[in-house]
Amino acid sequence: MESDQERLRRWRLVLGDQTPPESLRSPDLEGLGYDLTATDREIDDVLKAVYDSDRKGGLGSSSPHVNRWLSDIRRFFPSSVVRVVQRDALERLKLHKMLLQPELLEAVEADVHLVATLISLKGVIPEKTKETARQVVRKVVDEVERRLKQPLTAAVRGAIDQSSRTYRPRPSEIDWDLTIRKNLKNYLPEKKTIIPERLVGHGRRRSSLKDVILCVDQSGSMAESVVYSSIFAAVLASLRSLRTRFVVFDTEVADLSDQLHDPVDVLFGTQLGGGTDIHRALTYCRQLVQRPDQTILILISDLYEGGDVDQMIRRVAELANAGVQVISLLALCDSGAPVYNESLAMTLAELGVPSFACTPDQFPELIASAIRKRNLTSFLS
Repeated sequence: MESDQERLRRWRLVLGDQTPPESLRSPDLEGLGYDLTATDREIDDVLKAVYDSDRKGGLGSSSPHVNRWLSDIRRFFPSSVVRVVQRDALERLKLHKMLLQPELLEAVEADVHLVATLISLKGVIPEKTKETARQVVRKVVDEVERRLKQPLTAAVRGAIDQSSRTYRPRPSEIDWDLTIRKNLKNYLPEKKTIIPERLVGHGRRRSSLKDVILCVDQSGSMAESVVYSSIFAAVLASLRSLRTRFVVFDTEVADLSDQLHDPVDVLFGTQLGGGTDIHRALTYCRQLVQRPDQTILILISDLYEGGDVDQMIRRVAELANAGVQVISLLALCDSGAPVYNESLAMTLAELGVPSFACTPDQFPELIASAIRKRNLTSFLS
């Protein structure tokens, strides 16, 4: 069990020079009376650079100072904590310029948030840093893809197999393994055979069983969602049983479907920031719909519409009434509960369009449920 002394040490490092919680105070250990070790003082200095509100000068503007600080936080903290401190430094100290230098970018702990920052800075990244930036983005994309590709692929293929299953198959379409398992109760010992009372098979598959359109808001608040949706879109596009389109928008609309062979290209094709015109994006997506009853349209947006709200609602209703399965994802990220337009989300729900946030780990199940046309209320909790 953690001792009071260790708890006091942790509070001292968290709070800096502030007074510790009352429950931990004692006549012998008041305020700054706690004596930090040499290592703890180094940790304290690293944290002061970012979190001390009275700090003057910060990390300094030179590359050696920033590089040394990056090295220190990696020495004292695990990767998960490094990412948080690093992200806070970028936001609090306005250190985005350090990402424009290849030697510093190589020292940064890469994660999805860093990728989003790099994409937002792509217009000002100098030529000498662009290749390093792509390498950092590639590293994160590959890590995320390794983690999520197999679950997504398995979920989609399982859903498609189930969707295409038939109990009146032609001889060439019979799934004998499944048929035998379904009819084991009809085994006749005296004849040593199974009577296939119920045949199970797969109907003839079309080249594209489902059409999936990801329509993604690329405003600044949706940065993490843009990163994850780009990776998922690339994986979905690799499945021959789906026809996947990837559309991003702010006040303009960009169709990046032809770049889905490489999610890094997709990410560098986005333009984070700017306004939001959902109606315009949905109008474009409506032109992509060829088979409404076989189309899943996933709108990924916090629903803060900067265009015509009434027209946007009419467009959603039009798509849903035509048979398109429309889903509104308020966020596709690990960052917790998103901020979103609750009023518009409720309006979409009244149209039969569910609105909810989704973590990357939940996304494979979401797509599989949509393909099977199952009720998505389980995702609303």
